[in-house]
Amino acid sequence: MLNHSLHLGRIRGIEIAVNWSWLIIFVLLTWSLALFFFPEFYPRWSIGTLWIVGAISSLLLFVSVLLHELAHSLVAESEGIPVRSITLFVFGGVSDIEREPPTAKDEFLMAVAGPATSVVIGVVAYLALVGFGVSLPAEIRGILFALALYNVILGVFNLLPGFPLDGGRVFRSIVWAVTGSYREATNVATIIGQVFAYLFIFGGLFLAIAGAFLSGIWLVFIGWFLNNAAITSRKQAEMETALRGVQVSSVMTTNPPEVPAETSLSEFVDEYVLARNLRAIPVVADHSDRMMGLVTLAEVQSVPRDRWGNTTVSQVMLPTDRLVVATPEEPLVKALHDLSEDDLNQLPVVKEGRLVGLLTRANVIRFLRVRQELHQNAG
Repeated sequence: MLNHSLHLGRIRGIEIAVNWSWLIIFVLLTWSLALFFFPEFYPRWSIGTLWIVGAISSLLLFVSVLLHELAHSLVAESEGIPVRSITLFVFGGVSDIEREPPTAKDEFLMAVAGPATSVVIGVVAYLALVGFGVSLPAEIRGILFALALYNVILGVFNLLPGFPLDGGRVFRSIVWAVTGSYREATNVATIIGQVFAYLFIFGGLFLAIAGAFLSGIWLVFIGWFLNNAAITSRKQAEMETALRGVQVSSVMTTNPPEVPAETSLSEFVDEYVLARNLRAIPVVADHSDRMMGLVTLAEVQSVPRDRWGNTTVSQVMLPTDRLVVATPEEPLVKALHDLSEDDLNQLPVVKEGRLVGLLTRANVIRFLRVRQELHQNAG
């Protein structure tokens, strides 16, 4: 998701980004506030004032959603779970947490932190409105009113037990604590999540037919998103359960193909690409297994063909410090997350600077297939 986003910076080491799809909700929310919400309470405002206050309110609601997601992330980090990034997109925000919480208590605390933050922001905005409202300009009062109302709605909405909403994760943590089974809790939570998703879809269709077309279509889209997210979450949980406790060393290909650093591009193309149909190969220092980088066809094609004979792979390779690599003792779940997150086909496996293996998507699929067959035979 970060590949299609505007990077804003970092907060405590967490990358903050806005997906381009967020512009859709910004425009829709500003339009809704300017034409429907504020005119109801401030009919004397000019068109320009309505749109300016609407846009400022939308930006502050964006900050509120960011704080909501940041609360999830900070609680996760306090529980020892690394967080890579927070991305805001059309349906809200998502925290890229490196792994699922290890216990039901951790999941509960992480899940409830976001809605609690939204409600607190809403209450603070309301108290500011009540306490200082008379002395504040009407435009500031309008912004505080919108912040109070929308944040409380956001907090309450996220507490609905529809997985993967925060409320669904709270519900899963409770089922997990009662049953002791992460997988069973996920199955129950995703079923409830799909029920809520279909309620949104059918409710949205009813509203659209009844005349509230825009609100109805929006509910349909939310329901569609929740249904897909619930299905994806269940599949992810099943895979994580199957891979729990498995290390990269158990699945990786040992003694993978490697190319010496001083190999010319001509030799690389002839001996590795054409003869062996390889497209991406780790580069190692001559006469050792010390990994230096990775060379692919893209790097070769960036060099004019008449220079291939005088150019070595070490001159065009992607150096190791720019690569995502795995270690043999690393949990397979984390390595698979790296493959998916960066849309990679393989991860070099490195130990103490030496190339010891290669992990590919095919390795993981083969492992899962063999494990499934063993379970079926055992059954």
